[in-house]
Amino acid sequence: MTLTYTDETHAYSLDGRRVVNVTSVLSGGLPKSALVNWAARSVAEHVMTNPDEVRALWAMGWEPGAKALAAIPDQRRDEAAARGTKFHDLAEIISGGELVHVPPALADMARGFVAWLDRFQPEVVLTETAVASRRYRYAGRFDLLAYVTTAEHGRRLCMLDVKTSRAVYGDTALQCAAYAKAEFYVDGAGVEQPVPTVDGMGVIHVTDQGTELYDLGPVEPAWSEFLACLATYRGTQRRRNLLGPPAEPAGVPDVPAFTLESA
Repeated sequence: MTLTYTDETHAYSLDGRRVVNVTSVLSGGLPKSALVNWAARSVAEHVMTNPDEVRALWAMGWEPGAKALAAIPDQRRDEAAARGTKFHDLAEIISGGELVHVPPALADMARGFVAWLDRFQPEVVLTETAVASRRYRYAGRFDLLAYVTTAEHGRRLCMLDVKTSRAVYGDTALQCAAYAKAEFYVDGAGVEQPVPTVDGMGVIHVTDQGTELYDLGPVEPAWSEFLACLATYRGTQRRRNLLGPPAEPAGVPDVPAFTLESA
């Protein structure tokens, strides 16, 4: 296969050379000021709701206690990501119309997602499919490509991203645009196929309270913004190793040494 993915490193290779993942581009090239507030709130909520554990951390000492508290945002992120991954696996099967066993912890989310499918009746074209661009050297995997009919836009072929987070954001448009503008996808036989022309983008927000579809606007503006984000990401990677050792002069200059004289 021309496009491969390695689970251990979470990396894509195209034609034998590594290419950047779309999600890595957005993580490293797009400001995430909301994450700073979320991290601080996560620690604050944990402290206020777990007084016994906090007292135990005080008893451990300042450094180990502070380290444990600082790790809370990463723990919450990983837990949410694991839950989201499990649901994405279920959503792929459900979207294909197949029967699936749903764990009790995900039952409410699954019911809401099935109710959304019943309401909108999307015509699924592809699910969980890898795409790539040779020109821009990136790759990724989208959740759902389907024809969706809405009151505002009518019937369109839409690139859809499934989110199980507490909230959804317009930044997802850049992710969907990158998938929509990729040059090819890889079919079940491992063969490259051109990505169809995508007319719209949306995010499917799945929670325990239900599932909603939010429009993400036109593809072209988001595509331009993704390319800018890609340039920022690559500039950040370049600058990481920009500074080498301190510079040395070419030789000893044939001039008197500089001296400082006091007044």
